[in-house]
Amino acid sequence: MKKTVKQMVAAANERIETLSVEEAKALHGQEKITFVDIRDVRELEREGQVPGALHAPRGMLEFWVDPESPYHKEIFASGNKFVFFCAAGWRSALATDTVRDMGLENVCHIDGGFGAWKAAEYPVEERAKKS
Repeated sequence: MKKTVKQMVAAANERIETLSVEEAKALHGQEKITFVDIRDVRELEREGQVPGALHAPRGMLEFWVDPESPYHKEIFASGNKFVFFCAAGWRSALATDTVRDMGLENVCHIDGGFGAWKAAEYPVEERAKKS
């Protein structure tokens, strides 16, 4: 194996902006700030979610960000600052690095992810069940 996931995450973290959970909380709910939860839908259903966060599954993220993709989501062309997070901060580090490479510049991620958010006892809501 040429690179381990741990090495890839460490390299990504050297290139991207990483917020502490306290810094992220200070941004939560502000205008022009979009929290982006890249966890799997089953994680959201099991653990809950940050109120108001956009769910962008990791497997679709690049397609949603790319304006030339048939799956593009306009929110990613809004000019907002995007705060990515996953469960622990590994997937979100890689995702943040990838979308920066794609040209989405105003993006960062939360160190420790949703786990750190929950441990800090910041607001969490249940995911609405789809019928």
